[in-house]
Amino acid sequence: MKKYEQLIAICVSTVLVMAGQGVISPILPLYADTFDVSTAMIGATVTAFGLARLVTNVPAGIFADRRGRRSLLIGGPLVTAVGMFGSGISTGIWMLLAFRFVAGLGSALYMTGAQIYLLDIAAPDQRGRFIATNQGALLVGVGFGPALGGLLADAYSLSTPFMVVAAAAVITAIYGWFRLPETGRVGVEAGRVDDGIDIEDGPPVAVSRFALLRSSDFLAVGLVTIGVFSVRAGVRQTLVPLQLNQSFGVEVAELGLLFTALGVIGMVLIWPAGWGADRFGPKAVIVPTALMICVGIGIVAVADSLPVFIVGLTISAVGSSITGPAPAAYVANLVDEDQRGAAMGLYRTFGDIGVVGSPVLSG
Repeated sequence: MKKYEQLIAICVSTVLVMAGQGVISPILPLYADTFDVSTAMIGATVTAFGLARLVTNVPAGIFADRRGRRSLLIGGPLVTAVGMFGSGISTGIWMLLAFRFVAGLGSALYMTGAQIYLLDIAAPDQRGRFIATNQGALLVGVGFGPALGGLLADAYSLSTPFMVVAAAAVITAIYGWFRLPETGRVGVEAGRVDDGIDIEDGPPVAVSRFALLRSSDFLAVGLVTIGVFSVRAGVRQTLVPLQLNQSFGVEVAELGLLFTALGVIGMVLIWPAGWGADRFGPKAVIVPTALMICVGIGIVAVADSLPVFIVGLTISAVGSSITGPAPAAYVANLVDEDQRGAAMGLYRTFGDIGVVGSPVLSG
C-alpha cells in the first residue's frame, strides 16, 4: 500500500509544479512585451526555459543515481521558486531571460526526479500506469493553471502570477520534504531491509553514462520521442494555430476551445494508455500510435477544408495521448536500477530536442 501513497504524493507535487507553469503561460508574452522588445525576444522567454531543461536532464539523472531522487524532488521546486520570483521582479528583458532559465533548471530537476521516483516504486508491470497517472496530474496542472493566471493578472498585475507560482513552488518543496522518502539505493544503509528488499553490501555499481547511445533499442525509442514532441511543439503549437486562423478564419476564442478539447482528449486517454503499455507491452503501444500521429499530421498537411483539418488533428492528438507513458516504460525496461537516472535523463533530453528545435525548423 505504501507505493500507492507515494504515487499520490508525487502526483500532488506534480499538479502544484505544473499548475505553476500553466498559471504564467497566458501572461508571459504580455509581461515580456512590457519591456518594449521585439517578438523574437518575447519568444526567447519560452526558448530560455526549454534550453535550461535540455542541458539539465542528463546531469540531473546522473545526480539521481549518485545522490538519490529526493534531493531533486525538493531542490527542483526551490530552484523554480527562485526563477519565478526573479521573473516577477525583473526590470528588463535580459533579467527576465536569466530567471526564466533558472525556472527551467528547477523544472528539469523536479520532472527528471519524479519520473525516476515513479519507476523506483512501480513493479515492472505497473510502470505504464504509474507514469500515466503522473502525466495525468501534469495535464491537470497545465490545463487549469492558465485560467487562474489570467484572473490573477486581471485582478492585480502581470507580475502577480509569478509571485503566486513562487509561493506554490516553496509549498511543493515543503510537502515533498515530509511526504516523499528516498527510493534510490544511494543513501540507503547497506544491508538494511526496506519493505522486504535486501540492499546488498558494497558501493553502487558504476554506470557508463552514455552507454545507452550505443543501444539501437534506445536510439529507436529516442527518435520516436523526438518525433512525438516535434509534432506537439513544432506542428500543433506553432503551425496549426496559424493555419487555422489564416486559412480557415478560426478566431482566437475558437482556437482556445479547440485546444482545450485536445487537452481533454489527453486527460481521458492517458490512464488507459498506461494500462495498455503494462498489459500488452510498451512496443505494442508505441508502434501503432506513432503511425496514428503520422496519419493524422498527413491529413492536416493536405486538408482543404476545416472539418478534414480537425479530423486529422484529432487523430494525431489521440495517437499522441495514447503513446504517452509507453516510451518511458520501454526505456526503463532496458536498464537496471543503477542506470535508471542516467537513462531517464537521456530520454528526456530527446524529447526536449524536439521541443527546442522543432518550432524554429517548422517555421
